[in-house]
Amino acid sequence: MAAKHSPGERIIELCKTYSIDRETLAERSGLDTDLIHRIEEGYIPDLAPLLKIARALGVRLGTLLDDHEQLGPVITRKGEVIAAARFVTGLPGNAGAAASAQADDGHKGLHFNALAADKGGRHMEPFIVDIEADAEQPKSTHEGEEFIHVLTGALALEYGVEKYTLNEGDSVYYDSIVPHRVLAGGGKPARILAVIYTPV
Repeated sequence: MAAKHSPGERIIELCKTYSIDRETLAERSGLDTDLIHRIEEGYIPDLAPLLKIARALGVRLGTLLDDHEQLGPVITRKGEVIAAARFVTGLPGNAGAAASAQADDGHKGLHFNALAADKGGRHMEPFIVDIEADAEQPKSTHEGEEFIHVLTGALALEYGVEKYTLNEGDSVYYDSIVPHRVLAGGGKPARILAVIYTPV
């Protein structure tokens, strides 16, 4: 099932519900008002700003991505992952809502395919992430922890001042508060399973 709302649309809805203006949200999240405006318009940034916005609004990251409040187990069958909530980070700053909503494959970035978008009350966010060979992704830092397992290709992980190479079958678990980013290694695309946990 495709996401009913983009993260930006959900942010607008939540701010309206809680009577929070953009300036207040910027102050609470520590983000620039221009960035928040771009996100509302459809720009999908790195996950870190979305996590900060979610925390500032008092909701989980999943609330911004897609919640249909399924209380039982959510099963995503092989081949159905693209039908779940999907978005791309690293889009150009002038990308409009339509381009972001369609997750245009022509843009360089990381393609996130949510595996549990319908699960209500979740605290983990599992994704299949396709990393383009020339993806450009800034380092991010946020509360929580991340687990990554490399499915295909090689992964270049920058964690603090250290750099690591992970190959197919390798995995890593780290604290997200340390500045980090993942890129494709070896000049070829990579696919990973990523699970992001953020505290309540």
